[in-house]
Amino acid sequence: MTHPPISEAERARREREISFAQGSVRYEGGILSDEIERLNARYINGEIDSDELTAAILASTTVGHG
Repeated sequence: MTHPPISEAERARREREISFAQGSVRYEGGILSDEIERLNARYINGEIDSDELTAAILASTTVGHG
């Protein structure tokens, strides 16, 4: 799916959102896989939206589903 370009303000908001989530995972002792970090970068850059990011993370084989 092609998305319209996002503004710098939206990009900054997404970057803060991902940074917070990364910090939370690390605080809990987790490690984010390269796959998840690539998905996060695609979200920050506006290539995928929040729903697509969530779906891709849930479908990832690198995420523990307990």
